Amino acid sequence: MVDNMSKRGFDPLTYRFEEQAPSPGTVTKIADGVFWIRMPMDGRLNHINVWLLRDYDGWTIVDTGLFNERVKTHWCSIFDNNLDGQPIIRVIATHLHADHTGLAGWITQKWGCELWMSRSDFYMCKVMAADGPSDVPDDAIRFYRRAGFTEERLDRYRQRFGQFGANISPLPAGYRRISEGQYLDIGGREWRAVIGHGHAPEHVCLYCPELKLIIGGDQLLPKITPNVSVQPSEPYANPLRDWISSCGRFRELLPPNLLVLPAHESIYEGLHERLTALIDWHEVALEKLYDLCDTPKRAVDVFPALFKSKITESSYFPATGESIAHLHCAQERRMLTVEEDENGVAWWCRA
Repeated sequence: MVDNMSKRGFDPLTYRFEEQAPSPGTVTKIADGVFWIRMPMDGRLNHINVWLLRDYDGWTIVDTGLFNERVKTHWCSIFDNNLDGQPIIRVIATHLHADHTGLAGWITQKWGCELWMSRSDFYMCKVMAADGPSDVPDDAIRFYRRAGFTEERLDRYRQRFGQFGANISPLPAGYRRISEGQYLDIGGREWRAVIGHGHAPEHVCLYCPELKLIIGGDQLLPKITPNVSVQPSEPYANPLRDWISSCGRFRELLPPNLLVLPAHESIYEGLHERLTALIDWHEVALEKLYDLCDTPKRAVDVFPALFKSKITESSYFPATGESIAHLHCAQERRMLTVEEDENGVAWWCRA
């Protein structure tokens, strides 16, 4: 994820509830039947915003936090103190990433309720969580070698492979599918599913016209751009094209005066301005990429066109995936061409 708001100077967004951000294990009311919870995370983001919605004879949870004892303890406190004696009757995961799905299996099993997700994200999450440390595929090694990884870096990939499932409790065998345009009845209110692509295969956002708000997950973050990466599982994908298209479609579908409830950082107003800024940031990055590739570059050489902060060990893999996403988008636009050398390394250059 890239912090792009601080680079622009003027911030067109209006932030709400900043002084009422809940501490872990507590809730803040945002609107009638809508409650804000923050669960802790390690690293720069340090938290995820999750949501508790009053439902018929119970509650719906949207996103869960990571699978660890600290987050479990906070949920147990909320279960004991904030449910008015009513059960959790549904868990919705906006997308597959572990901070959003981590405790989905644990909560659905504890309460005997169903998990609701998009189809692509449910099955991809199941597949990724099932990978073990000994399952490193040869084509994934070829993928990262093509990007310019050294043998030392490839060994680090082998060492970290299969860790995705460690942050996710086992998902249920079945789920309820959420599709584009579907209306969910939550406590007598209609919430429309608006699906975004690029950060995840089918990222679910939930728009409530009556309350004039949208639960945006990672699709609608106020200050940082979510990671848009190419993965070894789909090595020639163009997720950045899908991401930019989704931002434009959201801008057409949704009214501008919504309260946006993002998965990280602050609640805000200014949805259309933010969508425009997200598109513009990537368009500028593509221009910088074109300029940088005046001489041939590998994917690991183009970080300066996309990131102003230093790429650390923990960010190296997502940065590589995001670089490849931009290279593929530029290639489809015929801005860049690519050639592989005798070692299978891809070199990108201006068309």
